[in-house]
Amino acid sequence: MDTEKNRQAKGHKHKEKSIYTQLARRSLENYFQKRGPTQLPQELPADLARPGAAFVSLKKKGALRGCIGTVRPQQENLAAEIAVNALSAALQDPRFPPVGADELEELEISVDVLGEPEPVTDPSSLDPRRYGVIVRAKGRSGLLLPDLEGVDTVEQQLEIARRKAGILPHEAVEIYRFEVKRYH
Repeated sequence: MDTEKNRQAKGHKHKEKSIYTQLARRSLENYFQKRGPTQLPQELPADLARPGAAFVSLKKKGALRGCIGTVRPQQENLAAEIAVNALSAALQDPRFPPVGADELEELEISVDVLGEPEPVTDPSSLDPRRYGVIVRAKGRSGLLLPDLEGVDTVEQQLEIARRKAGILPHEAVEIYRFEVKRYH
């Protein structure tokens, strides 16, 4: 990973505070500079060396620009999961046009590392600040991360997750909750 001094020398105005967001930004930089896939460090910290699920969120001027992630690990380790999901957030989020190379410097990146989802039988055990939710019905599922601006109630959280999955309000759903560690 670049040192802070090297990043400043290269003109980067973003100073990622965590190795998680550094990995995400490095993945985007490699893609846009046509250097190929991100080369992960040989020696990874233990939490990045084992499999893990993560979401990468990209914001531009405070507005969401892309967010893609996985509920279950898809890559050999969390570092690779973050690198792949960063590219997916930038290029494959169907809600937005692909991020352009000219936007890279303006992007604010956060990485949410997901804990194991657990079934919920009583919505009163949910808390939109602490827990993300997954709703499932008839092969469709929707996920909403926790602690999002403008999502203040369990009802709002569940309604948005249902809408993302195309699940109607009257349809029965399975509900799962999960915690995240968010890195900036």
